[in-house]
Amino acid sequence: MVSSMAGLRHQLGLFLVVGMVVMRCAWGRFVVEKNSISVLAPLDMRSKHDGAIGNFGIPDYGGSMVGSVVYPQKGSFGCVPFEGDKPFKSRSSPTTILLLDRGECYFALKAWNAQQAGAAAVLVADSIDEPLITMDSPEESTDSDGYVEKLRIPSALIDRAFGENLKQALKKGQNVLVKLDWTESMPHPDERVEYELWTNSNDECGTRCDEQMNFVQNFKGHAQILEKLGYTQFTPHYITWYCPQAFVLSNQCKSQCINHGRYCAPDPEQNFGEGYQGKDVVFENLRQLCVHRVANESNRSWVWWDYVTDFHIRCSMKEKRYSKECAEDVMKSLDLPIDKIKKCMGNPEADVENEVLKTEQELQVGRGSRGDVTILPTLVVNNIQYRGKLERTAVLKAICAGFKETTEPQVCLSGDIETNECLERHGGCWHDSRSNITACKDTYRGRVCECPVVDGVQYRGDGYVSCEAFGPARCAMNNGGCWSETKNGKTFSACSDSEVTGCQCPHGFRGDGHKCEDVNECKERLACQCDGCTCKNTWGGYDCKCKGNLLYIMEQDTCIERSGSKFGWSLGFLVLAALVGAGIAGYIFYKYRLRSYMDSEIMAIMSQYMPLDNHNNNNNEVPTEAQALRPGSSV
Repeated sequence: MVSSMAGLRHQLGLFLVVGMVVMRCAWGRFVVEKNSISVLAPLDMRSKHDGAIGNFGIPDYGGSMVGSVVYPQKGSFGCVPFEGDKPFKSRSSPTTILLLDRGECYFALKAWNAQQAGAAAVLVADSIDEPLITMDSPEESTDSDGYVEKLRIPSALIDRAFGENLKQALKKGQNVLVKLDWTESMPHPDERVEYELWTNSNDECGTRCDEQMNFVQNFKGHAQILEKLGYTQFTPHYITWYCPQAFVLSNQCKSQCINHGRYCAPDPEQNFGEGYQGKDVVFENLRQLCVHRVANESNRSWVWWDYVTDFHIRCSMKEKRYSKECAEDVMKSLDLPIDKIKKCMGNPEADVENEVLKTEQELQVGRGSRGDVTILPTLVVNNIQYRGKLERTAVLKAICAGFKETTEPQVCLSGDIETNECLERHGGCWHDSRSNITACKDTYRGRVCECPVVDGVQYRGDGYVSCEAFGPARCAMNNGGCWSETKNGKTFSACSDSEVTGCQCPHGFRGDGHKCEDVNECKERLACQCDGCTCKNTWGGYDCKCKGNLLYIMEQDTCIERSGSKFGWSLGFLVLAALVGAGIAGYIFYKYRLRSYMDSEIMAIMSQYMPLDNHNNNNNEVPTEAQALRPGSSV
């Protein structure tokens, strides 16, 4: 079974290669990008030569390097580490440029061993007479050290004759001084740089896929600022192949192609029986092309960088989330018009040409100074293919080298920049406009979407489309993200302090807690259903009136007689009247008793000074003052 699957993979690989070869033979060719190598000393060797820039390390685009050439007496192929502690590290100026022979191991491994030995650059001399070729890195590092990703020194392949001349001069003991010059390796015609990246949405293709995604994430800030300010024009591209007509109906082509074999991509796992299929990759490649096209129509072309970065994080094959649904979630978070993008993509099942992908296949073939695009990823700057490590600073230097002198943006004249991606649309992260809270956190390398902690209240969620307040104090922070509304002096809320999470519409309302609507109890006949009752809906409740003189009881949704209540009121009135009468009688009695007491006290006092007995009064006359006190006096 294994050999059978391997045979199928090999067969389909031949199909795709055949398609690519036909395209190349019909129109294009591969162009080797070169730099200038000048021999400065000895004087009798002064000359200028071409060097094919290696597709690894970091070429110094726009700059140059002067160094002394050294040819190792032992290990001239550079396939094993050199002995000693950085034996080729220059102790003084100029730096060391190591000359090595071609053969026996990968070009990149030669450069790695040279870098470890202290060399500043590498020249690899060809072993046969042939046109220069581009030295490429292997698909995967052959050891656990991962040397390809760590290569930083520049390298170039030189022709056999030039290499022999250098060796002969060094054998004579001459000091050979050369200048590696990249100042004209990048055209710089005007004040705007046009560049494009040929890439792939597949994230299961090893080192190359990791390299391109790391580059997109790290270079995004530079790319978006340069694009917004009008300094650059960026265009993404995606390579596809086609299936030969004779094999269009085969299972291999059906699983890896769309539009009846016109546009294909290799199986991500290289196994037709499991995982994702090649056509899944073509679908997503097409979607990413349309994201750029549609965004460009609204002058937001730089959103492509946000979409590709977020798709890689949220929808990776490794997480088994590489799907249309996940892609649409990303588009929603970035406020992209999904319907327009779908229209741009067309029908992938139809037996017709796809305008977008057909254009990509035509552009894939080289024209003018640019050759065919056959290596992924490939960066093209001002119609010249960039060579070297796809790394932020290296690519920025290459782009800066493409500006006409004196027209470079400020970033080209500084060490580096850091952009606050949260300032525009909150970086595509979740945000609450009412409370001005966002999940976007700016970082040096870009931004992350992470639910925040505000005033001690923790928010939880994925940071992209949702963040909800959590904990006992959540209702104090924008009502916990729940619905709340005030009308006619009444306020209702779907957030409860007794719950640490969630939103629930209060009684009288219906909804998901984030949006609540008043329930019309009268119309829906949920209340006030007693015989003869009249119902009037209110916001958050209702008013119910019974017929006649009945009293409405809400808890039982019924009406009761008021007669019992009349008897109670009458009895209460009689009791109250009796109490009032007793109070008045008591007051009159009190006043009467008080007057009698006062009269008796006054009589007792007066009798002590003016006795009423008349036995001491011979003439029986009573003083005028005393007469006034006698009862029955007419005076």
